[in-house]
Amino acid sequence: MGAEMKFDPAQERETRCEACPLSCVKTGVAVRIKQLCAAPEVQERLRDLGFCEDQIIRLVTSQTNFICQVCNARLAISEQLARLIMVEPVPATVSIR
Repeated sequence: MGAEMKFDPAQERETRCEACPLSCVKTGVAVRIKQLCAAPEVQERLRDLGFCEDQIIRLVTSQTNFICQVCNARLAISEQLARLIMVEPVPATVSIR
């Protein structure tokens, strides 16, 4: 009745994602927001702008400001704020909402 589950180390490496700050992401890369590490009032404002947990965003540029494609809009945030947004990579086939 019960199917036997086999452990595949290669599959585990593929599914494991390392979270890092948005400020460390390469330009053009799509990422999923995992955690907002800011003060509660800043977290609330970021969520109002579309920077919500599990939201997929794309870093458009990271020069003076970090410009991100979020919910069909481009938003600029400071490097200090980008350091407080923890993200993980997403597969290239996933589209931005």
